[in-house]
Amino acid sequence: MFGNLGTGEIIIIVLVILLLFGAKKIPELAQGLGKGMREFKKSLKDVEDEIKKTDDEVKKNDKS
Repeated sequence: MFGNLGTGEIIIIVLVILLLFGAKKIPELAQGLGKGMREFKKSLKDVEDEIKKTDDEVKKNDKS
């Protein structure tokens, strides 16, 4: 998940984030990140559905 990062590096990154943003802001940041990821995944699915729909229409027209 984290590539070549070890436990020590992850702990240092978490501590730096805590120092920069403070403990009170972390939940807000995580919530915003979660919402952003959900919206991105929904948009990606919408694009995939539209591509599939267009592909199906092209295949249908080719058979005619």
